[in-house]
Amino acid sequence: MTKTVLVVDDDPTQRRLIQAVLEREGFVAVHAENGDQAIARLQSGAATDLVLLDLVMPGITGQDTLKEMRARGHNQPVIVITATGGIDTVVAAMQAGACDFFVKPASPERIIVSIRNALNLGSLKSEVERLKKHATGRASFADMVGDSPAMTMVKRLGERAAKSSIPILITGESGVGKEVIARAVHGSSDRAGKAFVAVNCGAIPENLIESILFGHEKGSFTGATDKHLGKFQEANGGTLFLDEVGELPLDMQVKLLRVLQEGEVDAIGSKRSLKVDVRIVSATNRDPAQAVKDGQFREDLFYRLNVFPIEAPALRERREDIPALVEHFIRRFNIEEGKSVTGASAETLAFLTAFDWPGNVRQLENAVYRAIVLADAPYLQPYDFPAISGIAAPPPEAVSPTSLMAAPPMLPSAEQLMAEMPTDAPVRILDGRGHLRTLEEIERDLIQLAIEIYAGHMSEVARRLGIGRSTLYRKVREQGLEGILEKGEGDDSATAAA
Repeated sequence: MTKTVLVVDDDPTQRRLIQAVLEREGFVAVHAENGDQAIARLQSGAATDLVLLDLVMPGITGQDTLKEMRARGHNQPVIVITATGGIDTVVAAMQAGACDFFVKPASPERIIVSIRNALNLGSLKSEVERLKKHATGRASFADMVGDSPAMTMVKRLGERAAKSSIPILITGESGVGKEVIARAVHGSSDRAGKAFVAVNCGAIPENLIESILFGHEKGSFTGATDKHLGKFQEANGGTLFLDEVGELPLDMQVKLLRVLQEGEVDAIGSKRSLKVDVRIVSATNRDPAQAVKDGQFREDLFYRLNVFPIEAPALRERREDIPALVEHFIRRFNIEEGKSVTGASAETLAFLTAFDWPGNVRQLENAVYRAIVLADAPYLQPYDFPAISGIAAPPPEAVSPTSLMAAPPMLPSAEQLMAEMPTDAPVRILDGRGHLRTLEEIERDLIQLAIEIYAGHMSEVARRLGIGRSTLYRKVREQGLEGILEKGEGDDSATAAA
């Protein structure tokens, strides 16, 4: 997805210059004239991935704006802009939470490099935080990706169930993220931070199920050379997630039912039962009610596990979450693989959203992983998903460096823009690649054109351009247009050249 940059500056010219730089590189630029407008936009929840913040503004200063952002919990990366570059000012901004700074006027390359580094650093911090929560059992429903109606309902049900120790049965197709929901239930409960033990009941050999779940004593059977604590004892005080519980043999279902009813575990070879305090969350990709009718699942165990059912929706039922999931996976795999993919083009997101995804989120995750590994362009293209799009990648010689750096086609293409522009325009708006030229380049051509039209009469040029004569002379010097004035025949051309 295209990144949105909030430019906070009271100078409209500076905002336009930065906007031209950002849009040329595929970013979306939004503006705020002061700190109050910036805070209001962030409070509204509008998409904002990074903030460019001027330090010197009327009203609330950049320093105070940054402090207010952090106090309100807005953790977007902030790059401060300063016209003075004083070391004390910069140090204070960095201490307040800024990740970088540059001095006005900055080159486009400096601005883009700073923004990309800040976004990469923000992604790295987010991934580290995600991994820490996953490792410590503190992942919550706020960390789950997706705000579609179906996922919103799942989150609400899960948050309610997490407040008690009620048994939960999560149903849904394979790959929909049932374990993610189970971890969120654990992280949102009072057992957060304690053990979360996941067991795939369908992957355990039938002759080892009892030992793995309930444990065994040393010498209790051939090969039992050591005492083994079962998964129930490992999860004592925490949560035990029984994935694909419908795959358990009927005789193990009987023993599991007793453990759930009595809260005691009988290890193989043990002479006494052990009390355990375990929160049970189970999951299955089958229809448990039908399995009961078919005699494949005990009815009494079904009622014991199905106290609080949660149905995880298939990905095709929550298509509006696919762009957010793609962005999440891109950020994650960028870090894991050392890549720098910016996002997915609009065309790519369109066909990914339209696809049915029989393997659900797991299939999408693997598809994005493959695309990240093989991608050469900043934005994922349809040919990066050949198994889904049916589009083969172009040969390497057909991909030019210019096309690789192009922004995603969320706006009209360069060819369309160039076709729509008049060929006889005295001042060119687009460059040879079809991108907007910088404001400085356009301004230079406009001043040159005005001087030629009004034959060097600087008073008339200034009046027509709507600026003062002193400002016009300064711009002429900055743009290196003195040579044009020397050829002028106007009454004040000599004064301007001086």
